[in-house]
Amino acid sequence: MDIQWLEQDLTVIINGQPALLLPKEYVLLQFLYRNRGQVFSREQLLDQVWPLEFPVERTVDDHIYRLRKKLSGIAGLSIKTVRGFGYSLTVQVSTATWLSTPTTGDAEMQETMLRLLGTYHKYGQGRSLLTLARQQDVLGYEMDPFYRVCVHFIEGDLAWLLFTEEVGLQDRLYYLVVFYLFMGGGQAEERLAFCERVLDQKILAPAEHLELKILNILLLYALAGQPQKALDRLKLTHQVIADPNYESFVPVTAIAEMSVHLIAGTADEQVEAMCMSIDELLAAKPYLREIGQYHVAKGLWRLRQRAWREAERLLDEGLQVLEMSGFVPMRCYVLQQIVQFSEMFSSIPALRDKYAMLMHEEHERMDLPRLRQPLENLLRSAVLSL
Repeated sequence: MDIQWLEQDLTVIINGQPALLLPKEYVLLQFLYRNRGQVFSREQLLDQVWPLEFPVERTVDDHIYRLRKKLSGIAGLSIKTVRGFGYSLTVQVSTATWLSTPTTGDAEMQETMLRLLGTYHKYGQGRSLLTLARQQDVLGYEMDPFYRVCVHFIEGDLAWLLFTEEVGLQDRLYYLVVFYLFMGGGQAEERLAFCERVLDQKILAPAEHLELKILNILLLYALAGQPQKALDRLKLTHQVIADPNYESFVPVTAIAEMSVHLIAGTADEQVEAMCMSIDELLAAKPYLREIGQYHVAKGLWRLRQRAWREAERLLDEGLQVLEMSGFVPMRCYVLQQIVQFSEMFSSIPALRDKYAMLMHEEHERMDLPRLRQPLENLLRSAVLSL
């Protein structure tokens, strides 16, 4: 879609059709366009478009109404209402866009871009991946179906994963399961039981089922007070990742194994040996996401040793690296780990409260308090019906 923003004139020209907007209409449309496909609540839109002002939620509805009227004659651009949650801008690729970017139909270009997206994903460069994904109309390529969904998971866009009509539930189900397992409510025992039920019913695609079985479940076992089951499952995990096709799983498996051993009470000498091995792995494969996780794991080890100052330094470094990586759910997941480990190892209250507050802020940023119940309802329905 060809779109021009004339800020001085408060005009947007879409596929040659001009629309004259009011100042806040212009800012609102520009924000929705830059974040197209994402669902935003009225509160979130108020924060973005009316900062330091105090309008009511009805203000958003009125501006959306007027924008829809002004954009009604422009094909391929629509503002959808997600009932009870907010609004989302949908942009469809037009024939004109295909003609203006002929590389969209070039197979070699598609293969190149898919390989680049895959490389960013493997190295944990979520921000790079998201930047590339958001520029597809300019760069002239069609987003691969896998990454069309994956990018919303990476940026923590749970609302889109819950409510989108762009892809079917089966293509979103794994990401929704992961959101519930690592950011849902309830006790670890409840989430573990749900994970085992999903595995028993085999409702995920084979690759997703395998990842849940050999990796995602490991720490759940440990946090649910069953570290021996995690250690037993690791035997299968190591068998699978011995296949060269799963070499990218090796560092994250080693980090998860270290975390399980921390809960299991494994001696410091053995944990030290694990750290040396992970250092070598990450030197050879400097995956940004895993580097952040590893710093956190070392911080958790220091928590266990009651070396509070060193623990805090390592945890903060790990969280900073994960922020740089752009993988929002992973940062939220390790914050949950930190809080749960702090309770296990009786860390000082101020330290525990600090990371609990950071976790709360991440949950708020993803609108998780409001979306948790719809998430649980959808997953309950999916697991029972599939």
